[in-house]
Amino acid sequence: MEERLQKFLANQGICSRRKAEEYIINGKVKVNGKTVTELGTKVDIEKDRVEFEGKEVAIQTKKVYILLNKPIGYVTTVKDQFNRDTVMDLIKIKEKVLPVGRLDMYTSGALLLTNDGDFIYQITHPKHEIDKTYQVTVNGKITSEEVEKLKNGVDIGDYITKKANVRIMKIDPEKNISRIEITIHEGKNRQVRKMCEAIGKKVIALHRSKIGSLCVKNLKLGTWRYLNSKEVEGLLNQRR
Repeated sequence: MEERLQKFLANQGICSRRKAEEYIINGKVKVNGKTVTELGTKVDIEKDRVEFEGKEVAIQTKKVYILLNKPIGYVTTVKDQFNRDTVMDLIKIKEKVLPVGRLDMYTSGALLLTNDGDFIYQITHPKHEIDKTYQVTVNGKITSEEVEKLKNGVDIGDYITKKANVRIMKIDPEKNISRIEITIHEGKNRQVRKMCEAIGKKVIALHRSKIGSLCVKNLKLGTWRYLNSKEVEGLLNQRR
């Protein structure tokens, strides 16, 4: 069975398909002892020997899908150049898995991980938009006018956000903070923080409570669980 080299690497949990393309172009991948740099290269899973950075890529047949409730203080990467704690420190399984998208170090909540490269591609590609819901604590009292701005789209520097679902959860006059829920289907870097900054509100705490219909309400921070086939299929069906 043949498949493109970048897809093969993603399916073995080495990296995302887009990152695999970079590695191939940069000469970090060998097939049967020869360095290949062509993105159109195909490999036979049963016959060809693939190496990445000098090590043979072991074929993984079991696909796993994980929902993690990420705590603050962990970076969303497989390895960190600054030796910080990563989300991989929270998941101890024999399969190699990759994060599906990102949450910044100071954001907690729902994060998917898998060794299924096709699934990662389907969930993260810009044309496949899945709702992501955040609970956001901001400074000051948020007004209905500011909520309307968030709903209709705001300028976050290099991009005007699309329409979002926004509701006020709580306003605490004594602490001078507001808690709101924002649901977006884009995936711009630090988007929710930038949206709040655009209406003059600083984010004090940020938690992603849901990805599609998947919720981390019953998962303690730092814990995770496997998704079942119905949940995986349901996520794919929620793409726009």
